Amino acid sequence: MGRFRSSKIAVGLVLTSALLLAQGGAVFTSKTTLRRLLITVKNSQGQLVGNLERPDFKVSVSGIVQEIAAFEHHTEQPLSIALLLDASGSTRKDLEYEIQASRSFLASITKDGNQRDALCLFTFDQDVTPHGGFTRGTGRIDAALKNVRASAGTSVYDALYLAAETLEKRDGRHVIVIVSDGVDTTSAYKYHDALKMVHAADVVVYSVVVIPVRNDPGRNIGGENALIGISQSTGGKAFSPASREQLTPIFSQILKDLRTQYLIDFYPRNLPESKEPFRPVRVELATPGLQASTRGGYYED
Repeated sequence: MGRFRSSKIAVGLVLTSALLLAQGGAVFTSKTTLRRLLITVKNSQGQLVGNLERPDFKVSVSGIVQEIAAFEHHTEQPLSIALLLDASGSTRKDLEYEIQASRSFLASITKDGNQRDALCLFTFDQDVTPHGGFTRGTGRIDAALKNVRASAGTSVYDALYLAAETLEKRDGRHVIVIVSDGVDTTSAYKYHDALKMVHAADVVVYSVVVIPVRNDPGRNIGGENALIGISQSTGGKAFSPASREQLTPIFSQILKDLRTQYLIDFYPRNLPESKEPFRPVRVELATPGLQASTRGGYYED
């Protein structure tokens, strides 16, 4: 088990190559980098929809419709889930509930699903601590959870960055589930550093925003909004439990969403040249009334 000081986390950048094509007087870029979308579809009642096929989806990048190179219905790509648990002083009074819900989540992952699904626990205060590598076994993580103590500052962005950097090296689907009040006080990395890294690593972020300090007009709510923004941008979701008892049902909902995902791969083609590094992605569905949740785009160098 190693601890990482915020100032010593290495910066990792994912670079992609671009090919410029002249077409009708306009300059277009054609990416050879495979891009991946993990998509959750729900109806107007919020129920998961798992019976769609390739023709039901249309993918556009910067307004240009893309050819779908690969499609998986209820994808069996293995899950690598990084569970990030806020152990800073501000979460002290809710920490035991977070630990209990995390144990339940771990048990649910290992109970069924792909036998290659695995989870890694990170805790963070002013430092980020990974508790071993990815595993399906419950023993090591359960032992680590027993020793978690709340202390010091909060490095939310460093935790997201380091976890995404670790996930990037793994096959299959990459997921971060972060449980925090969202208030960052000690990170070396900034919001946009963490956002770019989770996109570069093709990570879907689910945030469980616990708010142990309530009705305090002086409380910094910037962190909450940051976690919500990162979750929505990556195709995940942010939850704000009204009570501690809602943590376990929230973890169950996250796992249910992950078990009912579609996977679409495509190679971006014929994109108009842009000075902006972020390429917006839009997924449209053929059936009215359905809502697709996926990443809002990707960063290119």
